[in-house]
Amino acid sequence: MQVRGQGKPWLWSRSFRFKLMVTSIVCILVPAFITLLLYNVLTKDAVKQEAILQSQQKLQLVDGYVSNLFDYMLYIGNTLQNDPKMQIILKAIAAGKSYEGPDAEYERYMDRSQITNKIETMTAHGDKAYVSVILKDGSVYTNYSLADFDPHSLQEEAWFPQLDELKGLQSFWIGTTPTVFPDEKKNSPYQISMARTLRAGVKPYGYVIVTIMETQVSTIFERVADEQETMLLSANGEILSDHDSGRIGQLYHPQETEDKGTDTKLVQLDEESYIQTTQLSALTGWRLVSLTPYKAAVHKLNSIFNKVAALLLVSFVVFLLLFLSLLGSFTKPLVRLGKMAETVERGNLEVRSNIRGKDEIGYLGQSFDQMLDRIKQMIAEITRTQTRKRKAELAMLQAQINPHFLFNVLNSIRMKVMRKGDQESAEMISSLSKLLRMTIIQEKGLIPLEEELAIIADYMLLMNMRQKQQVELDIDAHPETLQLMVPRFFMQPIIENALIHGLSQREGRIEISAKSRAGETMLQITDDGRGMDDETLEQLEKSLSQHGHTAAVEGTERETKGGLSSIGLSNVHERMKMTYGEGFYIDIRSDIDIGTQITLHIPKQEVTGHD
Repeated sequence: MQVRGQGKPWLWSRSFRFKLMVTSIVCILVPAFITLLLYNVLTKDAVKQEAILQSQQKLQLVDGYVSNLFDYMLYIGNTLQNDPKMQIILKAIAAGKSYEGPDAEYERYMDRSQITNKIETMTAHGDKAYVSVILKDGSVYTNYSLADFDPHSLQEEAWFPQLDELKGLQSFWIGTTPTVFPDEKKNSPYQISMARTLRAGVKPYGYVIVTIMETQVSTIFERVADEQETMLLSANGEILSDHDSGRIGQLYHPQETEDKGTDTKLVQLDEESYIQTTQLSALTGWRLVSLTPYKAAVHKLNSIFNKVAALLLVSFVVFLLLFLSLLGSFTKPLVRLGKMAETVERGNLEVRSNIRGKDEIGYLGQSFDQMLDRIKQMIAEITRTQTRKRKAELAMLQAQINPHFLFNVLNSIRMKVMRKGDQESAEMISSLSKLLRMTIIQEKGLIPLEEELAIIADYMLLMNMRQKQQVELDIDAHPETLQLMVPRFFMQPIIENALIHGLSQREGRIEISAKSRAGETMLQITDDGRGMDDETLEQLEKSLSQHGHTAAVEGTERETKGGLSSIGLSNVHERMKMTYGEGFYIDIRSDIDIGTQITLHIPKQEVTGHD
């Protein structure tokens, strides 16, 4: 009693983590130690039936994992065989689909991309599998590099002609063969494959071969049933998978097995008794066989009978109650902190825990209270500065665009007037005056889309007078979109990019369309200029998503490889974000020598950041 009385204050003075660890050890290890002691004293008789049952359960568990792996292979084959979209594309390609016209290469790329994306999507989150699609016209589609393995060589295998004999959803399980993928040979010398036919009616037009590594199966054996020897056998008794890869390909005939379901026998091998359990797979026709040393199984399964069970139950209940009592006492402050967190989550920032102490919970309570105080201060600071900050950013971004444009136009007018005085210059001055009124005289930051389109029309007139070759402007705006309030002069940088960089100041066509869709207005600006390659397009999108704001504020002029100025587009992106919030986004599509399409998705909501 004296020792226990001295131990309690010592335990209570320690940290919360230490107290929880000690309590867990006492409440868990003591019953476990008593159980182990009673197990060694009271268990004398070996129970054969329990050993057999455990062997069956382990093999059934292994069969579940292996069947899931094979089901995954079938899922890939079924999807490619039955997916309507894939069937349409693959049948057309196998039938010799010709790609013609200006979009031929794009259509070919899209067909291949849809097939490979479908394969990669199916194999991205499951077990690692190599998928080969071989069509009759010689086309192949894989989720691996053709430099590692040429799938055409599969057509030279002895089993390949048998695929044409398959019917409907039948599968051909090829079994274990030497690994053909260089990166896998070191870790898995063998692979397991399954094949399906792609058919248009009765006649096949292609084949799907799904391959996994043999180690994916043998790893299941080692992970799930490491205490017994497990093998995967073909219908003729050939070892397809085993923890010892050196035995793969050898014959093993289980003794006295049934043809269906699960069968367990006690057999003699090398003068030693084994529990032999076999499980027939209806999916593949293969069999799983496990061998468990009988002595080891009996030794481990010396049962805990009535007395042991009763003593175990009593000891477990006693120590569980002790554990729950101590743990409840230690964690009571945490419960209080949890309830306070729920109160804060509902919006009440005035509540405080007032939990103090020298252990981790006391420190946590104090830190939580200090955090709430700091949050209140930050909310007040943000409220005071947010409005001024947004207005200043909008003013700065607005100021960056107009002066550059006005300088170029005025310089052009000056040069024309110096050379000659004519009606053309008068028209330029007239259009410029309209733009000056819209950009300088008006004080409102937002105007109807109808006025913005009129500005763009005047701007195009000026730009066509500046350059020798004319650019045609086509505007198609749905009446519902004309009264949409938009930032003034926001489309000019996009049109300027199309003229100078996309069309290179040559003749061409620019189309502007505005459509109203559910929840948004979609504004598209399309040119038939030189376009951009995928790398350039990716750099531009990355610049908009990560550095658009920095580029807009600092004014650093950058051009992509395709000639598209990212500063103007960044300014537009940032202004629209500030106006419409995070619901606004830009979608850019471009093809070399075809043109560029910029789509602005404007959400239907209250605009912000403008007076």
